[in-house]
Amino acid sequence: MSRYTLGIDTSNYATSLAVFDTAGEVVCAKKRFLPVKAGQLGLRQSDALFHHTVALPEMMQELAQEFDLTQIDAVGVSQKPRPVEGSYMPCFLAGVNAATAFAHAKGIPLVLTTHQQGHAAAALFAAKGEQLFAEKVLLFHISGGTTDLLLCDQVRRITTLGTSTDLYAGQAVDRVGVRLGFGFPAGAEVSRLAAQCTEEIKPKSSVKGMQCSLSGLENQCNALLAAGKTPEYVCKYCLLCVADTVVKMTKAAQKEYPGLPVVCAGGVMSSDIIRAWVQKRLPQVYFVPGQYSSDNAIAWRSGRITTALGKSSTLQPSQALIPWTASTRTRFCLPSWCLLLRKAVLRPS
Repeated sequence: MSRYTLGIDTSNYATSLAVFDTAGEVVCAKKRFLPVKAGQLGLRQSDALFHHTVALPEMMQELAQEFDLTQIDAVGVSQKPRPVEGSYMPCFLAGVNAATAFAHAKGIPLVLTTHQQGHAAAALFAAKGEQLFAEKVLLFHISGGTTDLLLCDQVRRITTLGTSTDLYAGQAVDRVGVRLGFGFPAGAEVSRLAAQCTEEIKPKSSVKGMQCSLSGLENQCNALLAAGKTPEYVCKYCLLCVADTVVKMTKAAQKEYPGLPVVCAGGVMSSDIIRAWVQKRLPQVYFVPGQYSSDNAIAWRSGRITTALGKSSTLQPSQALIPWTASTRTRFCLPSWCLLLRKAVLRPS
Protein backbone atom coordinates (compact mmCIF):
# COMPACT_ATOMS: atom_id res chain seq x y z
CA MET A 1 0.00 0.00 0.00
CA SER A 2 1.37 3.42 -0.93
CA ARG A 3 2.15 5.93 1.80
CA TYR A 4 2.42 9.64 1.10
CA THR A 5 4.71 12.48 2.12
CA LEU A 6 4.07 16.22 1.86
CA GLY A 7 7.10 18.38 1.03
CA ILE A 8 7.24 22.12 1.68
CA ASP A 9 9.97 24.54 0.66
CA THR A 10 9.94 28.32 1.02
CA SER A 11 13.20 29.58 -0.45
CA ASN A 12 14.07 33.12 -1.44
CA TYR A 13 12.89 32.36 -4.98
CA ALA A 14 9.72 30.28 -4.83
CA THR A 15 7.04 28.62 -2.73
CA SER A 16 6.87 24.88 -3.45
CA LEU A 17 4.52 22.15 -2.29
CA ALA A 18 4.44 18.54 -3.41
CA VAL A 19 3.04 15.14 -2.55
CA PHE A 20 4.97 12.01 -3.47
CA ASP A 21 4.40 8.33 -2.74
CA THR A 22 6.44 5.46 -1.36
CA ALA A 23 7.93 4.75 -4.77
CA GLY A 24 9.20 8.33 -5.01
CA GLU A 25 6.70 9.22 -7.73
CA VAL A 26 5.29 12.74 -7.84
CA VAL A 27 1.56 12.60 -7.16
CA CYS A 28 0.96 16.33 -7.48
CA ALA A 29 2.98 19.51 -7.07
CA LYS A 30 2.52 23.26 -6.90
CA LYS A 31 5.10 25.97 -7.35
CA ARG A 32 4.84 29.74 -7.30
CA PHE A 33 7.72 32.14 -7.89
CA LEU A 34 7.94 35.07 -5.53
CA PRO A 35 7.02 38.33 -7.29
CA VAL A 36 9.97 40.64 -7.94
CA LYS A 37 9.39 44.08 -9.43
CA ALA A 38 11.10 44.92 -12.71
CA GLY A 39 14.63 46.18 -12.18
CA GLN A 40 14.93 44.82 -8.66
CA LEU A 41 17.55 42.26 -7.60
CA GLY A 42 15.45 39.95 -5.47
CA LEU A 43 13.35 40.54 -2.36
CA ARG A 44 13.93 41.66 1.18
CA GLN A 45 13.49 38.78 3.59
CA SER A 46 10.45 40.44 5.19
CA ASP A 47 8.79 40.65 1.77
CA ALA A 48 9.69 37.06 0.92
CA LEU A 49 8.25 35.85 4.21
CA PHE A 50 5.06 37.82 3.57
CA HIS A 51 4.61 36.39 0.06
CA HIS A 52 5.15 32.83 1.33
CA THR A 53 2.63 33.40 4.12
CA VAL A 54 0.04 34.57 1.59
CA ALA A 55 0.81 31.85 -0.95
CA LEU A 56 0.90 28.78 1.31
CA PRO A 57 -2.83 28.59 2.24
CA GLU A 58 -3.86 29.20 -1.38
CA MET A 59 -1.45 26.61 -2.73
CA MET A 60 -2.41 24.09 -0.05
CA GLN A 61 -6.02 24.48 -1.16
CA GLU A 62 -4.99 23.94 -4.77
CA LEU A 63 -3.08 20.82 -3.72
CA ALA A 64 -6.12 19.54 -1.79
CA GLN A 65 -8.21 19.75 -4.95
CA GLU A 66 -5.91 17.20 -6.59
CA PHE A 67 -5.08 14.96 -3.65
CA ASP A 68 -6.73 13.94 -0.38
CA LEU A 69 -4.37 15.50 2.15
CA THR A 70 -5.82 13.35 4.95
CA GLN A 71 -3.73 10.51 3.46
CA ILE A 72 -0.43 12.26 4.23
CA ASP A 73 1.78 10.13 6.51
CA ALA A 74 4.73 12.49 7.04
CA VAL A 75 5.79 16.07 6.36
CA GLY A 76 9.24 17.29 5.36
CA VAL A 77 10.47 20.86 5.18
CA SER A 78 13.76 22.70 4.61
CA GLN A 79 14.36 24.81 7.70
CA LYS A 80 17.47 26.76 6.69
CA PRO A 81 19.96 27.22 3.85
CA ARG A 82 22.85 25.09 5.15
CA PRO A 83 23.54 22.49 7.86
CA VAL A 84 25.81 24.76 9.87
CA GLU A 85 25.52 26.70 13.09
CA GLY A 86 24.02 30.12 12.52
CA SER A 87 22.60 29.38 9.06
CA TYR A 88 19.32 31.25 8.92
CA MET A 89 16.94 32.96 6.52
CA PRO A 90 13.52 34.19 7.68
CA CYS A 91 11.84 33.02 4.47
CA PHE A 92 12.15 29.40 5.62
CA LEU A 93 10.05 30.15 8.70
CA ALA A 94 6.89 30.21 6.59
CA GLY A 95 7.45 26.65 5.44
CA VAL A 96 8.49 25.42 8.87
CA ASN A 97 5.38 26.94 10.45
CA ALA A 98 3.06 25.40 7.87
CA ALA A 99 4.77 22.01 8.08
CA THR A 100 4.75 22.02 11.89
CA ALA A 101 1.07 22.91 12.08
CA PHE A 102 0.13 20.22 9.56
CA ALA A 103 2.24 17.50 11.16
CA HIS A 104 1.12 18.18 14.73
CA ALA A 105 -2.54 18.45 13.75
CA LYS A 106 -2.33 14.99 12.22
CA GLY A 107 0.10 13.52 14.73
CA ILE A 108 2.54 12.48 12.02
CA PRO A 109 6.35 12.81 11.79
CA LEU A 110 7.88 16.14 10.89
CA VAL A 111 11.39 16.04 9.42
CA LEU A 112 13.62 19.09 9.08
CA THR A 113 16.51 19.30 6.63
CA THR A 114 18.42 21.96 4.69
CA HIS A 115 18.46 23.37 1.20
CA GLN A 116 22.16 22.67 0.66
CA GLN A 117 21.93 18.99 1.56
CA GLY A 118 19.21 18.61 -1.04
CA HIS A 119 21.43 20.16 -3.69
CA ALA A 120 24.34 17.95 -2.65
CA ALA A 121 22.29 14.77 -2.73
CA ALA A 122 20.79 15.62 -6.12
CA ALA A 123 24.20 16.42 -7.57
CA LEU A 124 25.94 13.27 -6.38
CA PHE A 125 23.20 10.99 -7.58
CA ALA A 126 22.81 12.73 -10.93
CA ALA A 127 26.59 12.63 -11.46
CA LYS A 128 27.22 8.95 -10.82
CA GLY A 129 24.24 7.23 -9.25
CA GLU A 130 24.83 5.64 -5.87
CA GLN A 131 28.61 5.35 -6.17
CA LEU A 132 29.58 8.82 -4.91
CA PHE A 133 27.62 8.43 -1.67
CA ALA A 134 30.25 6.01 -0.43
CA GLU A 135 33.11 8.43 -1.10
CA LYS A 136 34.33 11.83 -0.06
CA VAL A 137 33.62 14.32 -2.82
CA LEU A 138 34.62 17.88 -3.66
CA LEU A 139 31.35 19.62 -4.49
CA PHE A 140 30.79 23.09 -5.91
CA HIS A 141 27.43 24.58 -4.96
CA ILE A 142 27.15 27.77 -6.99
CA SER A 143 23.89 29.69 -7.11
CA GLY A 144 22.34 33.05 -6.25
CA GLY A 145 23.06 32.57 -2.56
CA THR A 146 26.24 30.49 -2.51
CA THR A 147 29.60 30.12 -4.20
CA ASP A 148 30.86 27.30 -2.04
CA LEU A 149 33.48 24.62 -2.51
CA LEU A 150 32.45 21.81 -0.17
CA LEU A 151 33.98 18.61 1.14
CA CYS A 152 31.02 16.24 1.12
CA ASP A 153 31.10 13.05 3.18
CA GLN A 154 27.98 11.02 2.35
CA VAL A 155 25.99 14.31 2.49
CA ARG A 156 25.65 13.91 6.25
CA ARG A 157 28.84 15.86 6.87
CA ILE A 158 29.54 18.90 4.70
CA THR A 159 32.60 21.08 5.28
CA THR A 160 33.12 24.40 3.51
CA LEU A 161 36.63 24.56 2.05
CA GLY A 162 36.28 27.75 0.04
CA THR A 163 33.79 30.46 -0.85
CA SER A 164 33.47 33.96 -2.23
CA THR A 165 34.68 36.71 0.05
CA ASP A 166 32.10 39.13 -1.32
CA LEU A 167 29.61 38.68 -4.17
CA TYR A 168 28.13 35.28 -5.04
CA ALA A 169 28.32 34.03 -8.61
CA GLY A 170 24.56 34.00 -9.05
CA GLN A 171 24.35 37.57 -7.79
CA ALA A 172 26.92 38.69 -10.35
CA VAL A 173 25.03 36.95 -13.15
CA ASP A 174 21.68 38.38 -12.03
CA ARG A 175 23.08 41.91 -11.79
CA VAL A 176 24.38 41.71 -15.33
CA GLY A 177 21.04 40.34 -16.53
CA VAL A 178 18.95 42.97 -14.74
CA ARG A 179 21.27 45.68 -16.08
CA LEU A 180 20.42 44.37 -19.56
CA GLY A 181 16.70 44.58 -18.83
CA PHE A 182 15.92 40.99 -17.92
CA GLY A 183 13.72 40.00 -15.01
CA PHE A 184 15.05 38.48 -11.81
CA PRO A 185 16.43 35.82 -11.65
CA ALA A 186 18.21 36.42 -14.95
CA GLY A 187 20.49 33.39 -15.31
CA ALA A 188 18.56 31.71 -18.11
CA GLU A 189 18.51 34.87 -20.24
CA VAL A 190 22.19 35.56 -19.60
CA SER A 191 23.04 32.03 -20.71
CA ARG A 192 20.85 32.37 -23.80
CA LEU A 193 22.59 35.56 -24.90
CA ALA A 194 26.05 34.22 -24.07
CA ALA A 195 25.50 31.25 -26.34
CA GLN A 196 25.07 33.64 -29.27
CA CYS A 197 28.56 35.09 -28.87
CA THR A 198 31.19 33.44 -31.10
CA GLU A 199 34.13 35.65 -30.10
CA GLU A 200 37.09 34.20 -28.22
CA ILE A 201 37.23 35.62 -24.69
CA LYS A 202 39.94 35.52 -22.04
CA PRO A 203 38.28 35.98 -18.65
CA LYS A 204 39.99 37.59 -15.67
CA SER A 205 39.14 35.91 -12.37
CA SER A 206 40.28 36.67 -8.83
CA VAL A 207 41.16 33.53 -6.84
CA LYS A 208 43.51 33.01 -3.92
CA GLY A 209 43.79 29.38 -2.93
CA MET A 210 40.25 28.10 -2.41
CA GLN A 211 38.82 31.59 -1.85
CA CYS A 212 37.53 33.84 -4.61
CA SER A 213 36.32 37.40 -5.09
CA LEU A 214 33.54 38.19 -7.57
CA SER A 215 32.69 41.80 -6.77
CA GLY A 216 35.07 42.96 -9.48
CA LEU A 217 33.18 40.91 -12.07
CA GLU A 218 30.19 43.24 -11.93
CA ASN A 219 32.46 46.24 -12.46
CA GLN A 220 34.22 44.54 -15.37
CA CYS A 221 30.92 43.78 -17.07
CA ASN A 222 29.67 47.32 -16.60
CA ALA A 223 32.92 48.64 -18.06
CA LEU A 224 32.60 46.35 -21.08
CA LEU A 225 29.07 47.58 -21.74
CA ALA A 226 30.23 51.19 -21.41
CA ALA A 227 33.02 50.46 -23.90
CA GLY A 228 30.47 49.31 -26.47
CA LYS A 229 30.73 45.54 -26.17
CA THR A 230 27.57 43.71 -27.17
CA PRO A 231 25.26 42.21 -24.51
CA GLU A 232 26.09 38.77 -25.94
CA TYR A 233 29.81 39.36 -25.39
CA VAL A 234 29.31 40.68 -21.86
CA CYS A 235 27.08 37.75 -20.87
CA LYS A 236 29.65 35.27 -22.17
CA TYR A 237 32.45 37.11 -20.38
CA CYS A 238 30.50 36.99 -17.12
CA LEU A 239 29.89 33.24 -17.31
CA LEU A 240 33.48 32.49 -18.35
CA CYS A 241 34.79 34.41 -15.34
CA VAL A 242 32.70 32.14 -13.13
CA ALA A 243 34.02 29.11 -15.03
CA ASP A 244 37.63 30.21 -14.67
CA THR A 245 37.04 30.75 -10.94
CA VAL A 246 35.84 27.15 -10.65
CA VAL A 247 38.92 25.87 -12.48
CA LYS A 248 41.34 27.73 -10.22
CA MET A 249 39.57 26.77 -6.99
CA THR A 250 39.40 23.14 -8.12
CA LYS A 251 43.13 22.99 -8.81
CA ALA A 252 43.84 24.46 -5.37
CA ALA A 253 41.55 21.93 -3.69
CA GLN A 254 43.08 19.02 -5.56
CA LYS A 255 46.49 19.87 -4.14
CA GLU A 256 45.13 19.34 -0.61
CA TYR A 257 42.67 16.57 -1.46
CA PRO A 258 44.21 14.64 -4.35
CA GLY A 259 42.17 11.96 -6.05
CA LEU A 260 38.73 13.03 -4.86
CA PRO A 261 35.91 13.26 -7.42
CA VAL A 262 34.75 16.80 -8.23
CA VAL A 263 31.07 17.61 -8.88
CA CYS A 264 29.56 20.95 -9.91
CA ALA A 265 25.98 21.79 -9.00
CA GLY A 266 23.64 24.71 -8.39
CA GLY A 267 21.65 26.90 -10.74
CA VAL A 268 24.65 28.78 -12.15
CA MET A 269 26.37 25.50 -13.01
CA SER A 270 23.58 24.57 -15.43
CA SER A 271 25.24 26.84 -18.00
CA ASP A 272 26.62 24.91 -20.98
CA ILE A 273 29.24 27.64 -21.46
CA ILE A 274 30.59 27.16 -17.94
CA ARG A 275 30.57 23.38 -18.29
CA ALA A 276 32.43 23.42 -21.62
CA TRP A 277 35.12 25.82 -20.32
CA VAL A 278 35.72 23.82 -17.13
CA GLN A 279 35.69 20.35 -18.70
CA LYS A 280 38.07 21.42 -21.46
CA ARG A 281 40.62 22.16 -18.71
CA LEU A 282 39.50 19.58 -16.15
CA PRO A 283 37.84 16.72 -18.06
CA GLN A 284 37.34 14.65 -14.90
CA VAL A 285 34.93 17.14 -13.30
CA TYR A 286 31.30 16.00 -13.19
CA PHE A 287 28.56 18.44 -14.11
CA VAL A 288 24.97 17.83 -13.10
CA PRO A 289 22.67 18.06 -16.15
CA GLY A 290 20.86 21.37 -16.42
CA GLN A 291 17.47 19.96 -15.46
CA TYR A 292 18.97 18.81 -12.15
CA SER A 293 20.57 22.10 -11.13
CA SER A 294 17.81 24.44 -10.01
CA ASP A 295 16.35 24.84 -6.53
CA ASN A 296 13.39 22.55 -7.24
CA ALA A 297 13.36 18.79 -7.55
CA ILE A 298 11.74 15.50 -8.32
CA ALA A 299 12.42 12.63 -5.93
CA TRP A 300 14.44 9.72 -7.23
CA ARG A 301 12.66 6.42 -6.78
CA SER A 302 15.64 4.63 -5.28
CA GLY A 303 14.81 3.01 -1.97
CA ARG A 304 18.41 2.06 -1.25
CA ILE A 305 19.91 5.52 -1.40
CA THR A 306 18.89 6.86 1.99
CA THR A 307 20.65 8.54 4.88
CA ALA A 308 19.89 10.29 8.15
CA LEU A 309 19.84 13.95 7.27
CA GLY A 310 16.77 15.21 9.03
CA LYS A 311 15.69 15.88 12.58
CA SER A 312 12.20 14.78 13.49
CA SER A 313 9.85 15.93 16.20
CA THR A 314 8.48 12.41 16.61
CA LEU A 315 11.43 10.13 15.90
CA GLN A 316 15.19 10.07 16.31
CA PRO A 317 17.38 11.65 13.62
CA SER A 318 18.88 8.25 12.82
CA GLN A 319 15.43 7.02 11.89
CA ALA A 320 14.59 9.84 9.53
CA LEU A 321 15.56 8.56 6.12
CA ILE A 322 15.26 10.50 2.86
CA PRO A 323 15.90 9.69 -0.79
CA TRP A 324 18.23 11.60 -3.03
CA THR A 325 16.64 14.13 -5.31
CA ALA A 326 17.27 15.57 -8.73
CA SER A 327 16.57 19.21 -9.46
CA THR A 328 14.42 20.12 -12.43
CA ARG A 329 13.29 23.19 -14.26
CA THR A 330 9.88 21.80 -15.11
CA ARG A 331 6.83 23.18 -13.38
CA PHE A 332 6.12 19.85 -11.67
CA CYS A 333 8.71 20.17 -8.95
CA LEU A 334 9.30 19.07 -5.43
CA PRO A 335 11.39 21.05 -2.97
CA SER A 336 15.03 20.24 -3.61
CA TRP A 337 15.42 17.91 -0.61
CA CYS A 338 12.20 15.89 -1.24
CA LEU A 339 11.84 14.02 2.03
CA LEU A 340 10.60 10.45 1.86
CA LEU A 341 10.64 8.56 5.15
CA ARG A 342 10.80 5.12 3.62
CA LYS A 343 12.14 2.91 6.34
CA ALA A 344 11.11 4.50 9.62
CA VAL A 345 7.99 6.42 8.79
CA LEU A 346 6.44 4.95 5.68
CA ARG A 347 6.98 1.28 6.41
CA PRO A 348 3.87 -0.78 5.64
CA SER A 349 1.45 -1.18 8.51
